[in-house]
Amino acid sequence: MKEIRIDLKKQPAEHLALAKLHEELLFKFNTTMPESAEHIELMHRLFPTIGEGSRVGIPLTAVRPHMVHIGKNVVIMPGCLMMSAGGIIIDDGALIAANVQLISNNHDLYDRQIITCKLVHIGRNAWIGAGATILPGVTVGDNAVVGAASVVTKDVPANTIVAGNPARIIREIPPKP
Repeated sequence: MKEIRIDLKKQPAEHLALAKLHEELLFKFNTTMPESAEHIELMHRLFPTIGEGSRVGIPLTAVRPHMVHIGKNVVIMPGCLMMSAGGIIIDDGALIAANVQLISNNHDLYDRQIITCKLVHIGRNAWIGAGATILPGVTVGDNAVVGAASVVTKDVPANTIVAGNPARIIREIPPKP
């Protein structure tokens, strides 16, 4: 997995302007009547690549939301935190429960003004349980389930259930009868 490094002290003016715009849009999104035309328009401005039938609950905290790709029929419940400098991909049909943290960036151990970034990828029809944390560079496979309050530090294979801190495989999900 490729790591991207961003020096926060040397951000171009256009990146800072975009961050300010996102803060303003996020404030409006969090204070607008859910499912209203204005709310839906704000959601599409925050997430330009959001798929048809997807919804994002409020309140939402997001840094660099333009780096988040949301597929079709995705549900993101209230309280989600998206730290998305490394990019976040949420594939079709994924369910993100309340208070989930999707964190694609971290700070360098020696220079805290440098952030290190790795993609977070949530597979098709994956279910991330309430309060779970997905850390940088993690892929959650298709149809996988992450238990509530789990901290996911490593990739989750498709069709498995993981839980705990750190998350470990609990069992495989058998094929649908």
